[in-house]
Amino acid sequence: MTISTLAEEANDQIAAAVDLRRRLHEWPETGNHLPITRDAVLEALEGLPLDITLHSSTSGIAAVLTGDSPGPTILLRGDMDALPMPEDTGLDFSSKVENTMHACGHDTHTAMLVGAARMLSSHRSELAGRVLFMFQPGEEGHYGARYMLDEGLLDLAPFADGTPSPVTGAFALHITSSLPTGTATTRGGALMASSDHLLITVHGRGGHASEPHRALDPIPIACEIVQAMQMMVTRSIDVFDPTIITVGRITAGTTHNVIPENAQIEGTVRAVSAATRSKVHEGIRRVADGIASAHGASVDIAITLGYPVTSNHNGFAAFATGVAGEIIGADHVLQMPHPAMGAEDFSYVLEAVPGSMMFLGATPAERNPRTASANHSNRVYFDEQAMVPGMALYTGVAMRHLQRES
Repeated sequence: MTISTLAEEANDQIAAAVDLRRRLHEWPETGNHLPITRDAVLEALEGLPLDITLHSSTSGIAAVLTGDSPGPTILLRGDMDALPMPEDTGLDFSSKVENTMHACGHDTHTAMLVGAARMLSSHRSELAGRVLFMFQPGEEGHYGARYMLDEGLLDLAPFADGTPSPVTGAFALHITSSLPTGTATTRGGALMASSDHLLITVHGRGGHASEPHRALDPIPIACEIVQAMQMMVTRSIDVFDPTIITVGRITAGTTHNVIPENAQIEGTVRAVSAATRSKVHEGIRRVADGIASAHGASVDIAITLGYPVTSNHNGFAAFATGVAGEIIGADHVLQMPHPAMGAEDFSYVLEAVPGSMMFLGATPAERNPRTASANHSNRVYFDEQAMVPGMALYTGVAMRHLQRES
């Protein structure tokens, strides 16, 4: 198999990929337990020379393709879960599940990975090593990748002759409506941010709205904390190693003439390095506690760690970029100037294995990516033809990695 033929081979798989994608899109599932999705994937993989392991803690599927020659293993990831939100795209195959939608394109990821499994299976005799297809649930905040890793995803049995087959690389695609079909983008180092949950409870003293001097109003204290956190970011965090604190909810009180006892601040904290992540956590605690103390109040601060920084291995990102350039043209492979501030649980895989993630454009020529509905929108639209270069990229990266590592 040569790189130049991969797009043609992927084009032969597009009808089956579209069929599977639409089936998954009509019946989306959220979280870590996706029985309908798992059954659909297993049916699509039926007949391929794969050793399949069904994970028990989630609906994860690990499918291993073993080549004719010994060698290392490369992991290819496709996430399978949807989002708890309505769909308003008007597509003929719109979601049939109320308030559940594949708004982040995981249905296309799954279909592309199945297509790549078919393509690589047809070239099994050329493989020196193994390909581990990771069909993963629970990416949308449910830690699906971590569950699969904890269950032994990377602990593959050796070849029959006892030769070990270490996982030496990992690759994932993420479809996006912010790029035109036929393009891709990535970068070495930090690709996506960490994401942590913030909850601050300000404890004051309740009372009558007409007598604030006899109470200790937590609401203005909460408001001051929110503003001070934003100033803390601009004055203590390096602008070239950024962080974002976004408060999405402030809750207090029950009616207009009662000063409540407590107020809650809830939001998200994002960073693109472990050092800044730790520094901003310390800053939040210092600012919130200091402001509350200055007013005679107290605070409880809970920062729940979410996904870590998604950090591409520099060498692997450069390698994948080169392969992508051969498949779709170097002028269609863009280098991201800075990380995206969204988060990804492929980060757990990249902490364990050198690899990279790449964004795959999926907005057709007649639409403007700058104004197209974004991922996670109830109206997001993904061009299904984008799955052709996607399947070719999965296949090409796997083949080239095994060739260079063997």
